[in-house]
Amino acid sequence: MSTEIKNYITPVGWQALKDELYQLVNKERPEIVQIVNWAASNGDRSENGDYLYGKRRMREIDRRIRFLTKRLEAAVVVDPELREATDQVFFGATVGLLRSDGREQTVKIVGVDEIDTAQNKISWISPLARCLIKAREGDEVVLNTPEGREDIEILSVEYIRID
Repeated sequence: MSTEIKNYITPVGWQALKDELYQLVNKERPEIVQIVNWAASNGDRSENGDYLYGKRRMREIDRRIRFLTKRLEAAVVVDPELREATDQVFFGATVGLLRSDGREQTVKIVGVDEIDTAQNKISWISPLARCLIKAREGDEVVLNTPEGREDIEILSVEYIRID
């Protein structure tokens, strides 16, 4: 029995992990295997840079393949577009915020494998998301940061496709 935290993920995030796994298994790993076999046929392996680099790269690829396989096995795909309409914040929500400094911000609550701060995608287990979860449009929530307390107003909550 696994006590692992569920790996909530959007359909787009799930597909990205699947695509990366496919790329590694069907493209990169076979190419590296070919290079290693060629380099091994050249004789002395102790000073053979192609062989040594290839073996190291193959270990990295195999590690990533194991990681991606485990993440996909634990994945619980949640499609925000299929969620019933609600003004309450849950996984997959796109939330409009008014920060205490007066600036407006929109964040998308996604899985830990999908974090992209440049696109305002935050993990559902991040401090900001945790204080937003279960709150409703119009609520004020408190985010405790190392700099101190920040009051944040929730301006909008919508469940739309997250790319």
